[in-house]
Amino acid sequence: QVQLVESGGGSVQAGGSLRLSCAASGFISSSVCMGWFRQAPGKEREGVAAIDSDGSTSYADSVKGRFTMSLDNAKNTLYLQMNSLKPEDTAMYYCAVDFHLKIAALARYEYNYWGQGTQVTVSS
Repeated sequence: QVQLVESGGGSVQAGGSLRLSCAASGFISSSVCMGWFRQAPGKEREGVAAIDSDGSTSYADSVKGRFTMSLDNAKNTLYLQMNSLKPEDTAMYYCAVDFHLKIAALARYEYNYWGQGTQVTVSS
């Protein structure tokens, strides 16, 4: 059974950092495409970062240079290190996986399995 459990969200001031974790079970995370998405109130869910089975990554322009995605194969856990956080980064952050993707896509409709999300709030 596929399961994704996010953690690490919280409240920080602008300029601060957080590290999100996504513990995966029911599959081998290094052999599939996984992504981080976020959804702010009243807005559509958007792709933040993604990684494919070759380890190639993609980042949304809004987070390039500030966010870094990594995968711990031994722990089957996906991470999102978020630095220099801005108030506009405030959102619910979700982890997702798809077993058919071949590239690190940032489109939410490409992913079939989702976690429950973890809230990130950045104050100015």
